[in-house]
Amino acid sequence: MARPLDRRLGELRAATGRLRDGWSGTAATAADTRLNGLRDELASIAPALIEVDQVLAELAGGLAVAKARLSQAVAQADAAGLLVDRSGAVRVDPARYRPTERAGVAAAGVAAALRAALDGAAAADRVAADRLDELARAAGTGWASPPPPGRPALGATPTLVSAWWAGLTPAQRRWLIVREPALVGRLDGLPVAARDQANRLRLDAWRTELLAERRRLLSQVPPGPLALIRLRGVAGRLAGLDALVGRLTAGEAPRAYLLGVDPAGEGRAVVALGDPDHADRVLTYVPGMTAGLDDASGELGRAARVLERCAALAPDERSAAVLWLDYDAPDLLTEAASAGQARDAGPALHRFQEGLRVSHDGPPARQTVLGHSYGSLVVGVAAREHGLAADALVFVGSPGVGASHATELGVPPGEVWASSAPDDVIRAARSPDELGRRALFGAAPLAAVLSWPGRTGHELWFGHDPADPGFGGRVLPSGRGGHTGYWEAGNPALDGMARVVLGR
Repeated sequence: MARPLDRRLGELRAATGRLRDGWSGTAATAADTRLNGLRDELASIAPALIEVDQVLAELAGGLAVAKARLSQAVAQADAAGLLVDRSGAVRVDPARYRPTERAGVAAAGVAAALRAALDGAAAADRVAADRLDELARAAGTGWASPPPPGRPALGATPTLVSAWWAGLTPAQRRWLIVREPALVGRLDGLPVAARDQANRLRLDAWRTELLAERRRLLSQVPPGPLALIRLRGVAGRLAGLDALVGRLTAGEAPRAYLLGVDPAGEGRAVVALGDPDHADRVLTYVPGMTAGLDDASGELGRAARVLERCAALAPDERSAAVLWLDYDAPDLLTEAASAGQARDAGPALHRFQEGLRVSHDGPPARQTVLGHSYGSLVVGVAAREHGLAADALVFVGSPGVGASHATELGVPPGEVWASSAPDDVIRAARSPDELGRRALFGAAPLAAVLSWPGRTGHELWFGHDPADPGFGGRVLPSGRGGHTGYWEAGNPALDGMARVVLGR
């Protein structure tokens, strides 16, 4: 429904423009006012359509968990020699066992598990029905209405943002999503659903911005070397944005939620798989050097593989994974040799994690933050200097996390984890000649920096190796796979990351 609505809006805008060009006077002004009002009315429907999609996806997730719990209860009954009839009643299978007091206790346990599964499905159904009913009422009373003056500034504390949002009516929230999507889409502390609606409305604008940048560069005749480099960058970001749009509109489970995009520079993206506001377990993944909008879908795929493993290990729990690429990741060796970009990213990551905690609906989720390569330094610096709303931290392929011991990172004891593959170039011997060789002959650029002379033993470029037991954390085993193989199927590191997310 949203796609034809977009087409109608485009047609209406074009028709209004043609009228404006050839019609003037009082009647023309009145017609223009009426057509503008009609456009606004149509545009205000878009967030409601996105919300329907969110509601149905959330319902599907809730029912999937209920079905998994139901299957576990039935398997438990079968193992105990019990029968479950179509109404959910539990009794001893006379062909296998005779009724005993012990069998009665087992039957009561299975019956309780069955009730819990059905209650979960009923609760998911009620929530979805209530939200759809509210949307149906809004169709008669008006989708949107202006909110009172006053807005939180970008960078405001998530607690303040959440309190402001809670004081608005649903119609006022939809008005803000339609009229001020740039604000709503970037405010940490707002519900994930609201940010997703606002940011999806901006996808065309972001693409238009990149196309305009490409036209400006192509207008240079002949284009200079710098313009050609920039053209390649724009093409990469366009392709990256289109790949994200493909995932956002694919309709596959888990549903993707768009929490932010910035096409400027190397480009940034924050995307969730599954709704973090309703998940039992939430992973935030921070990628490392050279990450940008051009390869955001690939980085999202790494988060997805951890999420898939979580679903395999715990189908009766709801998990979500977020790609957090909202910082300027280093592109050059000289940049990666400094912790400056990690320090710059710290406040934003701190605020984002606080926002996830504040916007979560129901009992607090277990929150895990995972950093890879230079991203592990971003996570470590944010945790040490600003604090992170996280129950566990995981570092893979780390060049050091800006700390000398796990106790500096502010998470519960035993909840700092690290993994380093035996053939990860980060672990290679360091020598002056090796730095040049590794950069020249294809080693991961960040790994070349880490071969810098003067670092010995368990000291990496940015501090003590978190995968060394002496750091005070816990080590996850990894198979061979180099600097990027931690997410490969069959690597014990992938299973280890998932188990940390689940708290197992």
